[in-house]
Amino acid sequence: MHNDLTGRNFSWLAEQFLAMLANERGASEHTVRAYAREVRSFAAYLQETMGEGAGVAGVEHLHIRAYLGLLYERGLTKASAARALAAVRSWFKWLAKEGKVQQNPALLVSTPKLPKHLPRVPSVEEVNRVLNSLDDKGSAKEDKQDAVAWPERDRVILELLYGCGIRNSELVGLDMGSVKWRDDAVLVRGKGKKERLVPLGDEAAAALRGYLPLREAKLLAAGKGALVYEGPLVMNLRMRGDCRLTTRSVGRIVKAIALSRGLAADVHPHTLRHAFGTHMLEEGADLRAIQEMLGHERLSTTQRYTQLTVGQVQRVYDETHPRAK
Repeated sequence: MHNDLTGRNFSWLAEQFLAMLANERGASEHTVRAYAREVRSFAAYLQETMGEGAGVAGVEHLHIRAYLGLLYERGLTKASAARALAAVRSWFKWLAKEGKVQQNPALLVSTPKLPKHLPRVPSVEEVNRVLNSLDDKGSAKEDKQDAVAWPERDRVILELLYGCGIRNSELVGLDMGSVKWRDDAVLVRGKGKKERLVPLGDEAAAALRGYLPLREAKLLAAGKGALVYEGPLVMNLRMRGDCRLTTRSVGRIVKAIALSRGLAADVHPHTLRHAFGTHMLEEGADLRAIQEMLGHERLSTTQRYTQLTVGQVQRVYDETHPRAK
């Protein structure tokens, strides 16, 4: 046990943990950024409240509870506090494993109870209406400077998000080699760099075939022919940098298309992933098959979709049964 680790080492231990997270666990950049923000903030809090002579072994669950109280005072939501606690738990789990503390004090702090919020999922008819309308050449702009839209690419974006149920980050991470035409599948690299094969539906395949010749022509015109066969699958409109589209641009494109087609203002790429899981479950798909396709590590995550469908069944009952009115 290293009891000589004084207060000035809180930040040092935080950086050691974050380096491990980035290098050894293969965590996504988003996860590392989120954990870095929370762990560094808590390390600074410990430094300030416990003083120079304090060691990390002296941190108790009361310190963590007080920190969460401070977050609430700053106006943070329960969800934000829960994320902060999750990061602190991971940090102290690592500290215990490294022998810096005897036990993880964060385990004695209960996670803030979150309201059960299940996202509204557009109906099958609504999603089909949006996807079918993309043949009309009316699409979304990537940003305010883009004078011309790219409807063929934008249709691919929506078809892959909904047809394959992949995450926004997984979509932009796809390369040309990710599409396995012989297997009618897409090789997706998910969280923790875990790979999975997801079926490629007929509509998504048709969208890709309509888009790929235009992608090739734009790359050749931009003098980037080397990317034709091995570059990013979904590209930015102006062929900037390595031509890979960003998750932020995908979010803007999806929202703009959704709004222009009469969907709710809160539609984003993850909404289409939720729709994929919900609609498949409604049509009788096996929960474990959906878990595999979505890349969920735990079945309990996938089971949230059963709550969504139960809610929809309840609504139908309330609206149609004579004794429910």
